[in-house]
Amino acid sequence: MTVRTRFAPSPTGYLHVGGARTALFSWLYAKKTNGQFILRIEDTDRARSTEESVQAIFDGMAWLDLTHDEGPFFQTDQFPRYLDVIQQLLKQGDAYYCYCSAEEVEAMREEQRANKQKPRYNGKCRHRTEPVEGVTPVVRFKNPEQGEVVFDDLVRGEISIANQELDDLIIARSDGTPTYNLTVVVDDLDMNMTHVIRGDDHINNTPRQINIMKALGGNIPRFAHVPMILGDDGARLSKRHGAVSVMQYRDEGFLPEALLNYLVRLGWSHGDKELFSRDEMIELFDIKDVNRTASAFNTEKLLWINQQYIINSDPQRLVEPLAEQLKALDCDVEKGPSLIEIVKTQQERSKTLKEMAEKSLMFYKEYDEFDEKAAKKNLKEASLEPLEMMRDKFKALDEWSKEPLHQIILGTAEALELKLGKVAQPLRVALSGTSVSPALDATLFLLGKELSIKNINRGIDYIKNRILQQES
Repeated sequence: MTVRTRFAPSPTGYLHVGGARTALFSWLYAKKTNGQFILRIEDTDRARSTEESVQAIFDGMAWLDLTHDEGPFFQTDQFPRYLDVIQQLLKQGDAYYCYCSAEEVEAMREEQRANKQKPRYNGKCRHRTEPVEGVTPVVRFKNPEQGEVVFDDLVRGEISIANQELDDLIIARSDGTPTYNLTVVVDDLDMNMTHVIRGDDHINNTPRQINIMKALGGNIPRFAHVPMILGDDGARLSKRHGAVSVMQYRDEGFLPEALLNYLVRLGWSHGDKELFSRDEMIELFDIKDVNRTASAFNTEKLLWINQQYIINSDPQRLVEPLAEQLKALDCDVEKGPSLIEIVKTQQERSKTLKEMAEKSLMFYKEYDEFDEKAAKKNLKEASLEPLEMMRDKFKALDEWSKEPLHQIILGTAEALELKLGKVAQPLRVALSGTSVSPALDATLFLLGKELSIKNINRGIDYIKNRILQQES
């Protein structure tokens, strides 16, 4: 038997991290077993489904590199098939027309609640043989009244639901359109799904779907219901917890491999191992090892994992995404310094590529003014001589590279018998406008000779103006 899994999102919004984790688990299980991973778009909710949302799903899956073996399939292309199945169930006696209005059904439920019973449709139209004039009916599945549905969930173990707990669900609306529980069953059977991995919010749907599958004589797949993801505060993950869209994480400067690494560890583990390559995920993952309890999303942990990936990446891997981050900050990357040199300089200092880009703005845009605190502390009269000495030596330098630049800084401190910090910090503030920058030789190299000397002169002018103000 070839294992076949699927990811079947509804295109009613972006691809969120919960959906991405479900897709990842399904993808990993297929790869682990040399099976096939299918992408299906469940777009029957025409009122809420949009082309933008479909594209957002494609973009998210492509960015994460969760490639599908078949698809994408769209449910709206299968409407004739669904209508045929509904007619088949009606002919078999496994479905019936229901003429009860929404108000009647709600009245049934109110009465059941008053009697402390589970609210459900009471089967009023189960045995009706005549239509009701002027009423367009829905179609309900005739759920078995006796027995129970038992399935061995790959995450939660055996689950048993009495059929008496299940009401006759609607499988076709009054306008003839099929409902989710019908379409998903038809698709899973037609596509020969062997394993359905999805969120545990679908557990209540599973026994109903299994009964429809039995009525259609299909092979029932194995089910695995993975727990939901919670926010840091223990509530269900939502927009108020920050970035929950996969593509928003890209825009915030996260690497897709880092996000996948974090998501696979949300509810699954392999000893104390934290970092997994894609091949290691495939080799070690088993859906049976997924925890039953919900996992809390921890942004700090994700940042740490992303930082590890940035530090350990081949610098060339980071050039393109860093360029996108810089462009978002209105930087002309064609006119700036070598991106790979920026990456090498900033790799150890950045948790995200967005942070790396922000820390690299000095190489593309001149600062507007000095950081007041940094300038007051470091651009003083005593700093004037070392800055002027270094400027003159930099001007005379033929080879603008890190080693001779470094030697000029060291030589200046030595010549003036100053501690290195008394030379380095004033230079740093003059070059960057702040007290924070990469190593000075790297900063000088990336700024280039012209801009470096220009910025040092700005620092010198600041000191001279300060001296004049004090004298007056």
